[in-house]
Amino acid sequence: MSKDRTYISFDWALKRLLRDKANFVVLEGFLSTLLNTRILIHRLLESESNKDHEDAKSNRVDILAENTNGELLLIEVQGESEYAYFQRILFGASKLVTEYIDSGTNYDNVKKVYSINIVYFDLGQGKDFVYHGKTEFRGIHNHDVLSLSTFQRQQFGVNEVYQLYPEYYILKVNDFNRWSKVPLEQWIYFLSTSEIPDDADAPGLREARDKLLLSRMSKEEQAAYNRYLDDRVILADQIFTARGEGKLEGRVEGRAEGRAEGRAEGRAEANIENARKMLALGNIPVSTISAITGLSKEEIKKL
Repeated sequence: MSKDRTYISFDWALKRLLRDKANFVVLEGFLSTLLNTRILIHRLLESESNKDHEDAKSNRVDILAENTNGELLLIEVQGESEYAYFQRILFGASKLVTEYIDSGTNYDNVKKVYSINIVYFDLGQGKDFVYHGKTEFRGIHNHDVLSLSTFQRQQFGVNEVYQLYPEYYILKVNDFNRWSKVPLEQWIYFLSTSEIPDDADAPGLREARDKLLLSRMSKEEQAAYNRYLDDRVILADQIFTARGEGKLEGRVEGRAEGRAEGRAEGRAEANIENARKMLALGNIPVSTISAITGLSKEEIKKL
């Protein structure tokens, strides 16, 4: 692909370009495609890391938007493996629920939250590349789903209980390289490869073809983007080394304490991965796996 047709990565776009109101159409297209409903962004709000930090080296970035219906949409891109990521997304959504309601306000003013997580690592065990989680209350005897009353549907403007609760989307985009005419798969392809083929017609991608071109950025912006890519490569190489050798050296500028803690985390992650591989063979006793990896039998049984 020639330089004039090179597109910046989605995480960098979240850091910079997509915060500009003129570029909301790209973000709206992505959200509308994923949620399968028309999404219009009213404004951007403060979130944990949605301020621009040019020198940030973390492979994580997020953006918090409020749509015209007053719903909150938290989009997070995570490039590093994080074993407690499921709890992380729960915490993030729960924090928004409590932050964006005034003290003393009735509970019917709790905002709807969508937690959208784009991960570039193998999170959990599953064969799909897009997962959707929502809350339902199901009877333990009759197995029916608890529903809203007619009055509640009128008051809240929704038909199902789950629509009142946070909803979670996990997009596992690493290694996705299949081009498709399906709009959502086109977006997943772009998130994975940073490429937009000429026949892309998914909402938002048509606009991204012009707005996210590297060649449209100033020389200073291009230099900052290249430094950001270099930081990602360095960090990814550190993580790869830690997984292979159990020696995570911490962040690039990490202190001695960080390096010691990182090495321990690297060894623990390598032991877990090795235990999973041995379990997959099916013929190695748990006691043997425990002796080799140092994991307890209880920890191994949970893998």
